[in-house]
Amino acid sequence: MSFKDKVVIVTGGNAGIGATTAEEFAKEGAKVVIVGRNQENLNKVQKSCEDLGATVLSIKADITKDEEAKSVIDQTVDKFGKIDVLVNNAGLLKKVGILDADYMQAYDVTMNLNMRALALLTNLAAPHIVKTKGNIVNISSIAGSYVGLSHYSTYKLSKAAVDHFTRCIALELAPHGVRVNAVSPGPVPTDIFETAGLRGAIDVLKCATALNKSAETKEVADIILFLASDKAASVTGSNYTVDNGMLLK
Repeated sequence: MSFKDKVVIVTGGNAGIGATTAEEFAKEGAKVVIVGRNQENLNKVQKSCEDLGATVLSIKADITKDEEAKSVIDQTVDKFGKIDVLVNNAGLLKKVGILDADYMQAYDVTMNLNMRALALLTNLAAPHIVKTKGNIVNISSIAGSYVGLSHYSTYKLSKAAVDHFTRCIALELAPHGVRVNAVSPGPVPTDIFETAGLRGAIDVLKCATALNKSAETKEVADIILFLASDKAASVTGSNYTVDNGMLLK
């Protein structure tokens, strides 16, 4: 899959699935824009991509803030003149129960990043992607359709919203030649579990999969690149599950 001269934005590109995805696009010749909040990690991913021969723009931004989200698009177009692919990967996971006093605070924080910021960046990038006949890949989760553990409803609601948003926008942008798809990972060992206070959760979750294993970030990145490539030219409105058969159980 060649992405030579394609301009790709990856949010949450400073760690986990986002960082690996940025590196895989870099290997395939893309001009990569990595967006995140941690400057030190952004620098590391930028260097990794540049070592692979890619031209990289790293942007420290909080995309829940409208002006910073707009700046991501403006800086990308100013530097590269176009946008071919948007990978909406930024997200967070919080443990909170409906009986907790801070439930609505957690709900707002989670939905603001996992859904609202995704919709905002899509809204801002879409006119540019229409021009290039590019595509959008939203990173969701099997949590959008899997209840499983309790006390994570805010995350699961946000991902269910991402799933339906993907289908709605796929239909809306199809007449413009733009494809929109989602990828829903199951358990993947990334920092999202650590920041949510779920140390060791991967070992528990992988036991709930049919294949008794978790996925590596590159396995998810491979699906993202496939969907963003011409090999998936007839795929839109789809949600690709990478869960080692967790939903089967």
